[in-house]
Parts: sequence; structure tokens; C-alpha cells
Amino acid sequence: MTSHDTPPDPTTLHPIPGQDRVVLLKPLITSPLIQVGEFSYYDDPEDATSFETRNVLHHYGPERLIIGKFCAIAAGVQFIMNGANHRMSGPSTYPFPIMGGAWARHMDLVTDLPNRGDTVVGHDVWIGGNVTIMPGVRIGHGAIISTGSIVTRDVPDYGIVGGNPATLIRYRFTAPEIRELLTAAWWDWPLAMITEHLRTIADGRIDDIAAIARSVQ
Repeated sequence: MTSHDTPPDPTTLHPIPGQDRVVLLKPLITSPLIQVGEFSYYDDPEDATSFETRNVLHHYGPERLIIGKFCAIAAGVQFIMNGANHRMSGPSTYPFPIMGGAWARHMDLVTDLPNRGDTVVGHDVWIGGNVTIMPGVRIGHGAIISTGSIVTRDVPDYGIVGGNPATLIRYRFTAPEIRELLTAAWWDWPLAMITEHLRTIADGRIDDIAAIARSVQ
């Protein structure tokens, strides 16, 4: 069996020979606060392997960043995590305790902050270049985020959003088609099955994907 007969290896850091700018995130990530599904990749000509420190900011926990399978993330995307928050309940937003000295005894002022929870990116999401995703946002399966957008609220499944703040431009498919795709959940198929039906997944009809999924239930 040749390499042309086998699926790509999801544990390969650089899946495209000679293109170090592209990394699969799952084999790259070391932080227990970040979870990434197979074949989700980041593309950056400067330093793609520094994704955890250059693209995930203020991540001190306990909230997690969860990215699904088969996501495409362009250069300059930033996930702003909850650690970037400042207290807004009093007259000043300044984080006094982190400066140390006698102020450090008030550390609860910077640790007990409002928390929107995990930031979650679904499966098969395309995030354009220089997008900023704010804490606690949930991006649905199959969504597209336009270049330069600032995502401050949840994005629906198969929605296309853009702008600052990002707003819904349109849905990629009709509501019944979206239900079919979510039920089929092709991203959870065995790798051999995805490989066999790759052209249908990438360029076929939704009812064909639904029929394939029904045939193996």
C-alpha cells in the first residue's frame, strides 16, 4: 500500500512537506487548558509553532479553549481568554494586587473575576486572518469567520459572520440542510470512511452525506 492509498497522519506536526508555516494543532499543544481535535491546523509564516503563547492570550485558567476537528485557522487569529478581564464593580479597573508589595494581600481582586466559561470552536470551522475571539464565545460547527472580525458573541452552526463586532451575514445552508449535516456529523466518521467519501464531503450534496451516514447507523 502506497502513501496515495492511506489517509494522512493526524499526529504529524507539519502535514505539508516543505511548509513549516502550517501545523496541526493537536500534536503541538501541551497545555492542559487547550483541547484540539484531529486535523485542525494553523497557518502562519512567522512562527506557527508558537500558537499556544502568541495566539492564546491571558490564559491562566480554569476556563479552557476547545477547538474541534477539521478547523482551518489563519495567521494572526487571537483567542482572548478570561485572564484579560479587569474588575468593573468599583471605581477603578486597575489590577493593583499584581504589582506586589502590600497590595498583594488583596489578590482576590484579580482572581475573583466574572467568567464566561470555556471558549469553544466547533468542528469544520474556518477562521480568517487576524480574527479576535473574546472570552467564553461559542462558535458553531461549519461556521466561517471573516478576516479581521472581532467575535464578541456566539456564532450559530453554519453561520457566516464578519465585522466589529461580528454579526451574522448569512447562513451557508437552509435550516433543514443544517440539521442534516449536524445529524450526519461527518467529522466523527472513522478516518477510512472520511477518506472514502472525501469528494462528497468536500464538493457533494448534503443529502448524499446524510444518506452515507444513515447507511452505517
